[in-house]
Amino acid sequence: MDMSRYLIYTAPGSGHLYPLIPTMLELRARGHEVVVMSERDGLPPLRDLGFEAEPIAPEIEARGDDTWKAWTPIGAMRRSVAMYVDRARYEVADLWRALAHWNPDFVLVDNNCWGAAAAAQAAGVAWAQAATFLLPLVTPDAPPFGLGLKPSRHPLARLRDAILARSALPIFDVLLPPVNAMRRELGLRPVKHVPELYMQAPLVLSYTAAPLEYHRTCLPRSVRFVGPGEWDPPAAEPAWLAAMRRPIVLVTGSTLFQDDAELVQTALDALAGEPYDVVATTASLDPSDFRVPANAHVERFVPHSAVLRRAAAVVCHGGMGITQKALLNGVPVCVVPFGRDQLEVARRVDVAGAGVRLPKSRLRADDLRAAVRRTIGLKEQAERAGERLRAAGGARAAADALEQATIAHSRMGA
Repeated sequence: MDMSRYLIYTAPGSGHLYPLIPTMLELRARGHEVVVMSERDGLPPLRDLGFEAEPIAPEIEARGDDTWKAWTPIGAMRRSVAMYVDRARYEVADLWRALAHWNPDFVLVDNNCWGAAAAAQAAGVAWAQAATFLLPLVTPDAPPFGLGLKPSRHPLARLRDAILARSALPIFDVLLPPVNAMRRELGLRPVKHVPELYMQAPLVLSYTAAPLEYHRTCLPRSVRFVGPGEWDPPAAEPAWLAAMRRPIVLVTGSTLFQDDAELVQTALDALAGEPYDVVATTASLDPSDFRVPANAHVERFVPHSAVLRRAAAVVCHGGMGITQKALLNGVPVCVVPFGRDQLEVARRVDVAGAGVRLPKSRLRADDLRAAVRRTIGLKEQAERAGERLRAAGGARAAADALEQATIAHSRMGA
């Protein structure tokens, strides 16, 4: 096809940007131009890769993620919805500015950017939504999203799912009026339920696949599962990592602060004296705050790809990025979910047999030590899960879908 200009618009956080970079690189390799709007911290690696990139509005980044303050999974999801609502009103003008500046042929919007999505929809441009996290799908053949419930065909479980689906949706819908007011001002119809906001585009790219996504018999036609995008900023292997000779257990916390220091410290305590080397990355937490045993090394950031090549297991919070990256490398995962969508991720790792789910209420050194030992024994299952995720196509499948959508829109306008 002829060269097209693709605008990529993401929410703050490397978890929203990095999984899309392989798609950007694939589009450019096919002769297309790619321009990006993302958080300020994401601009240097994008520009190092040769992409033209500009920051999203500062007001969007200023509205931080406070889901860690919630006491319950429902409370955390309500805080997430409130955050996306608050950011949405700034995203509308932000995307219009980007459209005027770059005049793209196609726009790919992070599906947590509800204002940018509404602006793209109202502008009538060719567009799609990108889900780098699990889609909050509502279908009768799977449990309601967010609580990490185990799927079951038993009639009582199906009744449970139906009751929860009817009762849970209104809990979040009470936050919709500002978004619907914005949509009406743009000439768009309001939505009844929050999950509809993730399904507004003619094409919805979900950057996951089976076995982390359940089989659905009534999937919206717009959804395309393309599998994970894996990318790390290029960096040389540190000398201390190269010197490690034993199997490695990678321990990592959330990139966005969620008060999960307990996970890192408990893992360090649990694995002290075990026959592994431990690499812990603290991300949003200060590495100097931790007690570090002799068999461990703690850093704020280390490219995970360098560690995963030699890892026997990963201990994490259930972030979608690290979980999928581990499985793509055939590394089983011990997930201790703290909030956001992590209860869902933990359950799906468990259902896939590619790791162990340890509830936060059981986060103690002895329980975590036992869970890690079980996790290490799931190497073959993790490798099979990684093969299935990779079979979805990744960046090639995403670029194919975007090219097809671009052609379809141009034909409609011809």
